[in-house]
Amino acid sequence: MEDLTVIFNSLKLLYYEYDKYQNKFIKDKGANQELIYKEFIKLTYELSKHSIQFFIDENSDIVISEKDSFIEHMKQRVKNINYHITNKNKNIYILSDKFVKYAKNVPLINTIRNIDSIRLEEYDAIIFTSRNGVNHIDTITKSWKKIPAYAISTQTAKEVKKLDGNLKFIGKEKHGDEFATELIEELSIYKKVAYIGAKDIVSNLINILNNSNINCDHIPIYKTVCVEYENKIDLPDDSIIIFSSPSTIKCFFKNVNWKESFTALSIGNTTQRYFPKNIKPVISDNTTLQSCVQTAINLKK
Repeated sequence: MEDLTVIFNSLKLLYYEYDKYQNKFIKDKGANQELIYKEFIKLTYELSKHSIQFFIDENSDIVISEKDSFIEHMKQRVKNINYHITNKNKNIYILSDKFVKYAKNVPLINTIRNIDSIRLEEYDAIIFTSRNGVNHIDTITKSWKKIPAYAISTQTAKEVKKLDGNLKFIGKEKHGDEFATELIEELSIYKKVAYIGAKDIVSNLINILNNSNINCDHIPIYKTVCVEYENKIDLPDDSIIIFSSPSTIKCFFKNVNWKESFTALSIGNTTQRYFPKNIKPVISDNTTLQSCVQTAINLKK
């Protein structure tokens, strides 16, 4: 089975997620259909250019297959049914209220806006490293939508597009320090840029940019706080816990007793550095919650 990860990463798709385990491109069912169609054309053209055969299954996902026949479609339908039955009751947990198929939710963090007003006229570009930054600035001012936006990942980029922002760039590396290094050349054309994010920063993004002659201000428009439950949460043995930020690690241990049978899954390298020394997390294949769930489903216990 051919792994098309390289092709997928090069396309920087927002509305399709490549599942290398099923060898299919999974469509974001909740996204704008016009935007999905544009990516569908882009993706299928690239596959055809590389002489990669495919067909569309009953879920509107793009399945990589050497044959496009009635029998292959029926085989895929059976595979999809078996996949759903096998995974629908797995104890995979996301520590937010974000819905991802086959995962359960344990919301442990909230974000609170820090400021009520902001002036962006002096900035030529803005940087986002999370969906929270995008959502919070949109509640303060709509002027950000005119400014070129640089997003660390597809998750963040999707939020910029969803709110009609001026998406200019999506990071390849998807980790704070590496993203900053990517931005040096991209941002060199601007006089002044703003990083719109949380009060507490876990990467060296600001320092890396300023030390590279990029005039970058940090505008902390929100802070992250833990949800505090009255009683400790007891999760089932052998659960797989997905940690999407250092904050989720902090809030998890405030609310849940760790069991040796648990498996920790980190969304990326930055988050991975904040685990206690006795916990060695698995790193997700990609920095999206969908990819985290795909990785979790395919872990060998």
